[in-house]
Amino acid sequence: MLQRKIIAASITGALFAVLLGLIIPNPFGEQVVAERNYFHSATIIMGLYLMYSFPVILIYGVLTSIISDKAAEFLSKKSKSKNIEIVISGILHIVFGLVLLHFSLGASILFFITDRIFKKQNRSFNWPQAIASFVIPLTVLIISISMS
Repeated sequence: MLQRKIIAASITGALFAVLLGLIIPNPFGEQVVAERNYFHSATIIMGLYLMYSFPVILIYGVLTSIISDKAAEFLSKKSKSKNIEIVISGILHIVFGLVLLHFSLGASILFFITDRIFKKQNRSFNWPQAIASFVIPLTVLIISISMS
């Protein structure tokens, strides 16, 4: 489970930085008028977003996701209803994601969706795959740095 969560965190971290960069290309308040300036600003800021969000997603996100899944699994066994597990896990992901309101909430929802896709595939992940998944956010960071 931990390897799957780390891979989900790597994908979520990169995806979150890219989406946040596209939504808020200039967090310092200036308007980005030209399309060329928009993509340049968005690409540069993605690296900054990634540097701040990825460690949080990796540590806090993985830990709270494990807690959410284990609590949901326990409660679904107690209620003898397998269908309730995904609902409880989703609610707990949202609750843990409310730490920084809309920023962390978006990341927690992305994490939940990514992890559920992997869980539904019912694949087994190993440590080399989990470590190799760090290439995904690293690639986003290198692209962002190379654009500045």
